[in-house]
Amino acid sequence: MKPLHEHKKFYLFLLTGILFFSLTGYSTSNAQQQSQPAGYPITSDVFTTRQRTVEPGPKPSTVILLDEVSKYKQYGYGDWKYGKGIDDGKRTDIMPAGYTGTSVVKKAKLLNFFTISDIHITDKESPSQLIYLQQLVYPSIGKAPWFFVTSIYSPIMMYTTQVLDSAVQTINALHKKSPVDFGISLGDTCNSTQYNELRWYIDILDGKVITPSSGAHAGADTIDYQKPYKAAGLDRTIPWYQTMGNHDHFWIGSIPVNDFLRKSYISDTIIAAGDVLVNPGNINKPDYYMGVLDGSTPYGTIIGAGPVGKFSSPPKVVADPDRRSLLRTEWMKEFFNTSSNPVGHGFNLINANNGFACYSFVPKSTVPIKVIVLDDTQREDDGSVDIHGHGFLDQARWNWLKKELADGQAANQLMIIAAHVPIGVEATKSEMGWWLDPQNAVTLPDLVKELQKHPNFIMWIAGHRHLNTVKAFPGPTPEQGFWQVETSSLRDFPQQFRTFEIYLNSDNTISIITTNVDPAVKEGTPAAKSRSYAVAAQQLVNTKVNIFTNNPTNDPSIKPMPTGSYNAELVKQLSPEMADKIKNLGTPQGK
Repeated sequence: MKPLHEHKKFYLFLLTGILFFSLTGYSTSNAQQQSQPAGYPITSDVFTTRQRTVEPGPKPSTVILLDEVSKYKQYGYGDWKYGKGIDDGKRTDIMPAGYTGTSVVKKAKLLNFFTISDIHITDKESPSQLIYLQQLVYPSIGKAPWFFVTSIYSPIMMYTTQVLDSAVQTINALHKKSPVDFGISLGDTCNSTQYNELRWYIDILDGKVITPSSGAHAGADTIDYQKPYKAAGLDRTIPWYQTMGNHDHFWIGSIPVNDFLRKSYISDTIIAAGDVLVNPGNINKPDYYMGVLDGSTPYGTIIGAGPVGKFSSPPKVVADPDRRSLLRTEWMKEFFNTSSNPVGHGFNLINANNGFACYSFVPKSTVPIKVIVLDDTQREDDGSVDIHGHGFLDQARWNWLKKELADGQAANQLMIIAAHVPIGVEATKSEMGWWLDPQNAVTLPDLVKELQKHPNFIMWIAGHRHLNTVKAFPGPTPEQGFWQVETSSLRDFPQQFRTFEIYLNSDNTISIITTNVDPAVKEGTPAAKSRSYAVAAQQLVNTKVNIFTNNPTNDPSIKPMPTGSYNAELVKQLSPEMADKIKNLGTPQGK
């Protein structure tokens, strides 16, 4: 038998061990809690642009370059203030002549949803970019749309994930005031079809920890736009759906990803190419190293950019396999790796294995409104040697759309088309207009005629142009007219999303109340800094193309946007059959 003092030693050891492990366990847990990144909360007050708008200050007199971010504050770039709300009132453009609707009352709300578009989540450290071309094109910006130039470089590239997170929190706040039935993203979620860009996007909506850097993760401990943070996540009671944009499956939204480009994404060498804005074929000309942003610098200094002849050796980065370019099918399948609803976000309604990104759904079982999600971007194999930003339908998509419209009309459903590329708002040969190539299965006039054959079709919603315009498409009869509403980019100024409220009126019409919303950013956060940078970019680059009045078709139904916002009540005539079907549906006003 052991002496008593030996037993005392054992129990003392045991007690010390228990205390030690208990304390170390507590410390480890504490350390884990402390190391969990915090989020970026928004302001407690949430407003729409019907209540107030963000007004950019006057353009400063001193001219600087877009990438001279450290000089913005010194010269007054990025200054803005809150201004009065915007409301263009009741629009009756597609109604019978003389209709005013002054005595009409709203009987019931049928649907409430939001759209986000052109978020352009950007891996600013990727070696496969076109940053240097912004500096080449800047003196002659008339060569390309202003937003194409800012999508290849802008200081807002640093904060794309944080802006989306603030928009999601703003949607959640609006949802608490008035329940949202669903949301839909209208494409260009990614800037250049990279895996990590898409994962950041989905993970923000899912509410995960975001590490918004790649490669060497330079500055991740010290630089605001590089620091990991906890995304808030979209309210789980709001289902959200996805539309495909050209940036989601083309390199910088412009060129099909060939073997050369595919290797450049995961390379350790910054890509060298020619001026693809002049000719996409110049991708094979190693004229300029295109550069990346240095994540260890507070202003995202451009490095590794310039004429190839000025470099003694190719500029390098730390390679990252998560930068890989996704095939169309891979991009669609990634939406099944999610914790928000529905799993697949629309692509679960079709066979995602074949890359056919069109589907339809009824967001509210009690209301006969069908949303037709249409992929109207170009094909990778269409043979075009132009920038791939045109509107396009191959025969399979055109046949599918005609059947969806016919089925919706037969079922007496109101119909909304959600697509990336808008129609009828660009000049014929515009980079964003409807493609005139014979491979396009339908011309624009024939597409509009087909839409007008279906009186239950009420609205085409789109992104792509980074604008908040509304266009009227009057029909042969009032019932055959429809509206088109564009949602601006969440990345470029005015950095907004949209809400839509559809009401049943007392005179066999419906009203679509559409409203822009600024993310409710909190002062001092990365999203607040991004707003200032977005204003600065608009002041610096918007020299020849006025985004607030951009109307190349001179359509009188497209109104100016004094602060980039556009809100209105859009009235649509119902057929007698449709009016009878929905006369007792919806949520009565006041309840």
